[in-house]
Formats: sequence, C-alpha cells, structure tokens
Amino acid sequence: MGTPNIDFVIEELIRTRRTHKAYGPDPVPRETLLELFELARWAPNHHVTNPWRFRVIGPQALTTLKEAAEANTPGSASKLDRAPTLVAVSVKQTGDAEQDHEDLLATAVAAYIVLLGAHARGLAAYWRTVPFLDALGLPADEQPIGLLYLGTPRQEQRVPERAPVEEIAFFLD
Repeated sequence: MGTPNIDFVIEELIRTRRTHKAYGPDPVPRETLLELFELARWAPNHHVTNPWRFRVIGPQALTTLKEAAEANTPGSASKLDRAPTLVAVSVKQTGDAEQDHEDLLATAVAAYIVLLGAHARGLAAYWRTVPFLDALGLPADEQPIGLLYLGTPRQEQRVPERAPVEEIAFFLD
C-alpha cells in the first residue's frame, strides 16, 4: 500500500483529468515529452514486450496527416490544429493473436499514463482515435492506436457524468 498522501494525489489526478480541445499556442517541451514517455514504459505488459510506440508529429508529418484527414473526411484537417503538440501512438504486433491483443491493451494503458502524467504537470490532453495514422508510414508490424493532443489548457472542463459504481461493478459467486 502507498502512503495516504500519494494515494490521495493519484486518486485526485484520475478524478480530475479531463479531455481538452482548446489549447494555448506553446508546444510541450521535448524534456517533458521524454518524461511522459518514460512513465509510459511502466505500463503493465505481459511478457515485457514493450509494444508501445510514440511519435511526436513535426511540421512535415502534420502536413501529411492533414492531407490524409481531408481525404478521409473532408473538412476534418482543422482538428489537427487544436493542440500545439501531437503524438501518434501505435502498437508493435507479433502476429500471435493472443500476444497482439495483450500488447494492444498494454499500449492503451501506456497512452493513458501519458495523459495522466501530462495532467499531473498541469498540461491539457485529449486522446483521439483517427483512421488515417497509417499515412505516417508506420512499419508493417505496427497498428495505429490514436493521436494524443497535448498543450496548456485554455479553459476549465466540466465534470462529466459517470455511471454509479453499482452499475459497472459486479461480484460473482
């Protein structure tokens, strides 16, 4: 068990993290991104395959993504301008269905760790699944997971409604 203060901090971070879609103009510093990716390495991962991949989108890659977004859904490229820092998340796959499923789930957890770590640093974040990340030229053995938007928040977000725990948790005999 952790200490009461640490437990409270972790619980508070989980309960107060929000999806943001309005950001200040400054990109997230490289050092901060590296800290977040280092945290993500600690996601639980069966067989310790470290399947997660994080690609910080630069100007040329952003142009490529915008072209792919427009081809996929006309008018959608502007959504890629919401945040000053974008990170493409993908999962390295092995070809073994069971391992690939486990690695996909582990990569989703790693992405959430990035979001939570960003929140702990006062950053805003947003996880968006998009159908056009293949445009980045990912290796054949990687599957795109989503795009993380990161930056400084420009506004407070409302607390979303959540189902009561009694509706989502079950104790089986």
